[in-house]
Amino acid sequence: MPNVTYIESNGAAHVIDVPFGENVMRGALYNNVDGIIGECGGGLSCATCHCYIDDAWADKVGTPTSQDEVDLLEGVSAERKPTSRLSCQIVMGESLDGLVVHLPESQY
Repeated sequence: MPNVTYIESNGAAHVIDVPFGENVMRGALYNNVDGIIGECGGGLSCATCHCYIDDAWADKVGTPTSQDEVDLLEGVSAERKPTSRLSCQIVMGESLDGLVVHLPESQY
């Protein structure tokens, strides 16, 4: 099973197995990782699963995949960075095994 390393704003790291086909947000929620809220459950109607893709993974993950994601990222409460993504829109596949994401200090 592939894994994702979630790094909280305080530096705490959590390596979590996230099944193929599942999104990065749910991997955090199902494992009680602080820093991801996911209020809309992955419905692409909030931005409380905002994360920063580690620079080493940015090319593999890519940029936002829809205009809705772009629009929601414009309203995030934490600083928006070039590697900002909504974790509900990142689906685990073989190419993302070992992915590292950084979590913002706040989702509100």
